[in-house]
Amino acid sequence: MTEPRLITLPTADHGPVTLDEPSWCRGHADHRPDTYRADLTHIGAEHRLTFNGVELFRLMLAQTPHAERTSREVCAYVEETGYTGSLTPVGLYDLAAALDHAADHMREFADQLATVLDGGEGR
Repeated sequence: MTEPRLITLPTADHGPVTLDEPSWCRGHADHRPDTYRADLTHIGAEHRLTFNGVELFRLMLAQTPHAERTSREVCAYVEETGYTGSLTPVGLYDLAAALDHAADHMREFADQLATVLDGGEGR
């Protein structure tokens, strides 16, 4: 396992905060200095699950090490896009197949999360 990198981020309530940045974190290039310490979050690479080129879900590793109201552990963060559409029977079967594929990808992502939680490397 690669040792975490240290990163220092300015916060609105605690000034500069130094964190261990896990190897799977994509960095903090979009960090805003008016962020509160409790909201500092490590985010991994996005995995986009699509149907006919339209995004259905995003999956990513996430950790909020100073969270006050949620877990501080590494977790899978899932965003659902709110896809809507009018489909023919064939289109509905195609969507079902895409959801089956998305479920397979989510299971693979769960395996990746388990590896990270066991001290291994994430992607």
